Amino acid sequence: MPTKHTSRRGFVAGTLGALGLSSLGKAAIAAEPTPPAMEGPFYPAPAMRRPDIDNDLVRIIGMVEEAGGEVFTLRGRVLDRDGAPLGGRRIEIWQCDMNGKYMHPGDRQAIAFDSGFQGFGHDITGPDGSYSFRTIKPVTYPGRTPHIHVKLFEGDREVLTSQFYIAGHPANDRDRLYNRMSEAEARAVSMVFAQTDSGEEAVVDVVI
Repeated sequence: MPTKHTSRRGFVAGTLGALGLSSLGKAAIAAEPTPPAMEGPFYPAPAMRRPDIDNDLVRIIGMVEEAGGEVFTLRGRVLDRDGAPLGGRRIEIWQCDMNGKYMHPGDRQAIAFDSGFQGFGHDITGPDGSYSFRTIKPVTYPGRTPHIHVKLFEGDREVLTSQFYIAGHPANDRDRLYNRMSEAEARAVSMVFAQTDSGEEAVVDVVI
């Protein structure tokens, strides 16, 4: 059952992204600025990260076993508020593993972190502002609805920290951070999953 924050626009955005429509169409959909959100306590400092910090969080270089969980591709574009693409920007994501454990010493849950999951990754946007990550669908963490943390940089300067959510997830309405957003803000950071020839994916544009 969709929550009060779910709308036809979110489903349209996911569908158009899956079909790979034109840059003009995507820019029109991505008009709502991406709302900022708190960093949270588990942002992995450089010393905590694995040597492999690429945009494939499911497979770690040198390891045979891939991460557990539901794999999907998270992609989109980084745009300014006029819809112009912003290339050459560093975008980072981090999230808990399939068991709800973060790759951070501050997460003291008595469960092991999935050794096949990268936990953190980054990409550099292309000339068209595009980014892409291969990761797992986020799961619930104690006290939180499923979410993926996101940071965007311009050079060395951090310009945005936000969180992406699963559209229509039943835990959204019980999440204090999710419920601080307006309906438009929630739509702007909601992931709608669509099946494509290359697997499941969600499209979320970042607008600054």
